[in-house]
Amino acid sequence: MKATKVIAIGVMPQAKLRERVLAIARGDYRPQARDPKIWFTSMKAAADVLSDENRALLRTIAETRPASITALAAETGKKSRRVSRALHTLSRYGLVDLWPSGRSLRPVAKDARYRIVVY
Repeated sequence: MKATKVIAIGVMPQAKLRERVLAIARGDYRPQARDPKIWFTSMKAAADVLSDENRALLRTIAETRPASITALAAETGKKSRRVSRALHTLSRYGLVDLWPSGRSLRPVAKDARYRIVVY
């Protein structure tokens, strides 16, 4: 049985997140291996991206391995435009990869569990 990777997701107010990034850039702070790689500035923002609907999309991708966004839309019964928008958002946060496949994009979900850390 393959071990599932745990992706840490951080929630930190914008001002504190800015301070953290500047401290890293100055060399005053070195991120730890367990530190989040994905950040949100509020729980609402995290909840919007990790909504029930988006998590269902991730599960469907993992289970059916669709060849394209259109195939995923057909599998879920949702409009391609809506699925595409959701996938591009998930991709921006590193929760799904969109691989070129001919003239379309093939969504690939990360095989992961998520740990949310609030600062």
